[in-house]
Amino acid sequence: MTTEELQSGQIFLLDKPLDWTSFQAVNKMKYKLKREFKLPKKFKIGHAGTLDPRATGLLIVCCGKFTKKIPEIQDAPKEYWTEIKIGVQTESYDTEKPEILHQDISHISEDFIKEALTKFVGEIEQKPPVFSAIKIDGERAYNLARAGEEVEMKSRKTTIFYIEDIKIDLPHISFMVGCSKGTYIRSLAHDIGQALGVGAYLTQLRRTKIGEYRIEDATSQFLDNDFRFESIKNEDHAGENTY
Repeated sequence: MTTEELQSGQIFLLDKPLDWTSFQAVNKMKYKLKREFKLPKKFKIGHAGTLDPRATGLLIVCCGKFTKKIPEIQDAPKEYWTEIKIGVQTESYDTEKPEILHQDISHISEDFIKEALTKFVGEIEQKPPVFSAIKIDGERAYNLARAGEEVEMKSRKTTIFYIEDIKIDLPHISFMVGCSKGTYIRSLAHDIGQALGVGAYLTQLRRTKIGEYRIEDATSQFLDNDFRFESIKNEDHAGENTY
């Protein structure tokens, strides 16, 4: 890879590790690229869709002229491998906050779970989690929530294309979910728990696909301190100008 190739536009498929924010991951790549290729201060780089720190998987990073592709990629359908735990909840709908509201699940059957999941396929209404990056009066919702303020989130329409490969090992349920832009899987986990009548929260989340880009073509090596981008060769391509 050369400086000219970077500035003309490249797409990097990053497998984001656990507990990294999307911003931290992009910043690390930007720092490494600028240092390795002596790029100008105004070198453009950004990601095409945030992943929560507690999620792993596909984070698409665009640089150079390909930053113009970000809106198009963001609009593409997404796929996630999802694991939830039923019979308990958390304020954040994921593992960031401690468990609360434990309930008995001995009466919950596999058939009941599968029937409940089918009701979420199609266009649905969902409220984003209070602990999210949505802005309310110019302030991030998660900042307001962490400050102990009351936060009212508005419902929004989203589409669940499919829920497949369901595996049940109570209290955990895992599945693959395909969804439209703007879907909060944490909210989906919470809403499934409400439909079951026992509560639930998201325990693991891994993004596996954005449009035609797949996690199988991604790598976390870009974040390694000793990784050199100049070592990337044409045969490493996952597609045209894509690594």
